[in-house]
Amino acid sequence: MPTVIRNVILSPEEYLEGEKYSDIKHEYENGRIIAMVGASRAHNTIQVNLTALLHHHLRATPCRVFSSDMKVRIDNTFYYPDLSIVCREHQSHDYYLEEPILVIEVLSPTTEQRDRTIKRLTYQQLPGLKEYVLVAQKQMLVDIYRRSGDGWDLEQYKEGDEIRFRSIDLALSIGTIYENVPLP
Repeated sequence: MPTVIRNVILSPEEYLEGEKYSDIKHEYENGRIIAMVGASRAHNTIQVNLTALLHHHLRATPCRVFSSDMKVRIDNTFYYPDLSIVCREHQSHDYYLEEPILVIEVLSPTTEQRDRTIKRLTYQQLPGLKEYVLVAQKQMLVDIYRRSGDGWDLEQYKEGDEIRFRSIDLALSIGTIYENVPLP
């Protein structure tokens, strides 16, 4: 999704309170507000496909799938990932998560650079995060950054591959993620 950055400095508490009443979503990075705008049809279809697949897989577990309306907090930063999974029943706040094990971002032309750099490095500060996933929308391409010892490994999946989400013990065809998505 495209983003608009405004030079407004707010405390985390002011941001959270304002976000409850805002007509549009905003991300928050150490006092800076970043407005979120709409997504393409392909982006939305991929997100819905993933939501359905992950929800079905996790139905009988303590894990829950959250969509892009749920924030994730990393210190003084709040992001709205396209999908996140939490496997702890008790969370300390109703409007954001602090302990996701899996975060997924569907890439857009206007957000790809930010998702691959700033957001990835920020999410990777979460001690319980096991996988950070980037899903392209113009081609069948999924990058999974996996926590490995003291660092992160990258695995890339392309058309015809079976994807493994190790954090939730799920394997699926990359084609199921892109079902009903027109690709060039």
